[in-house]
Amino acid sequence: MRHYRRLTDNEIVRGLQQGDASVYRDYFYEYCNAAYHIYDQKYLLHQKQNLDFMSLAHQYALYLMEKEWKPLNDRSPNVSLKTWMINGFRYTVLDALKWYKKGYGAITFQDYLQSFDISDDLRLQFNAAIMDICDHHINDRYDRLVLVLMLVEGYKAKDVAERLGISPSAVSQRYSRLKEKLVVPYFKQNFDLDFDAKEVMDEHELIYMERESTARYSYMPDMACSEACSESSTSVDIPTIDEYMEQKRTTPEFIQSLAPGEVFVFGSNLRGMHGGGAAYIAYKKFGAKMGQGVGLQGQSYAIPTMQGGVETIRPYVDEFIAFAKEHPELTFLVTRIGCGIAGFTDEEIAPLFAEAHGVENIVLPEGW
Repeated sequence: MRHYRRLTDNEIVRGLQQGDASVYRDYFYEYCNAAYHIYDQKYLLHQKQNLDFMSLAHQYALYLMEKEWKPLNDRSPNVSLKTWMINGFRYTVLDALKWYKKGYGAITFQDYLQSFDISDDLRLQFNAAIMDICDHHINDRYDRLVLVLMLVEGYKAKDVAERLGISPSAVSQRYSRLKEKLVVPYFKQNFDLDFDAKEVMDEHELIYMERESTARYSYMPDMACSEACSESSTSVDIPTIDEYMEQKRTTPEFIQSLAPGEVFVFGSNLRGMHGGGAAYIAYKKFGAKMGQGVGLQGQSYAIPTMQGGVETIRPYVDEFIAFAKEHPELTFLVTRIGCGIAGFTDEEIAPLFAEAHGVENIVLPEGW
């Protein structure tokens, strides 16, 4: 076992600035590894191409080098370097997820805004939603202008302040209040989105999450072992999705592609705004249509879950089961509908599918 003197936070920063290889190895990559395990739980990084640990750690290092490690010196004196770096690593993750087009995982409200291309019809739907908020929920002229200028037109707070003749802090306060009280609740109610990710976690949260992630990943071999095993191992027969379902009769946790005749069953909202989670995957990959909140669309099937309590979901589940019985030529892969932003538990939703256990072409999540 290698022994070394524990360095203070300031000594670590100096070592990084001087290019000390041992400091990089013993501290920088150690902290990045803790951060990766934490954010992997939230964003499923290991499932995504080019979002492995080393790629993200190198990207984070390059960013800090370009800034001459100044972000680490700017940290609050009450926050440890490790906590500061773990929080900072998150922004490297979010930046990488933009390139990946946010295949899975919860995103913050600001991440959601920044993910749009202006030509994307989803952006047009978002603009329409903001205008709906303004038309039906806002009476104050300045509040309306702040939302339209910042969210639809894309102006910064200081630019809006100049146009309205008020201070930038007044604009920021109005925007924060409107976002908290109107915009985020509106999107939570009407769209399948999760805006609950915290911008910055405190030290206690990070310590708890790091311990939890370390326990979860303790079964994973280290990179050296993985590479060695990879080189020496013979080919392994990986079951096809059909063989998997035959053996387990459960929906795979992550579905990236479908075979002909397979249908991706996801939780939606009645407006058919497929803006996040499984609904966004259905829209981007499997033919779900904006504006259609129920039924078959492409290689996907929507079951509304955002309109009320569990009993409001049951009629749509019954309709789905009847549809599946009428189409034995299709195989329906049911995801954990309603168990994301809709806020229900597996124990609440699974009983709705009791009749589906006797339908051969319906595949349910594990435990349902």
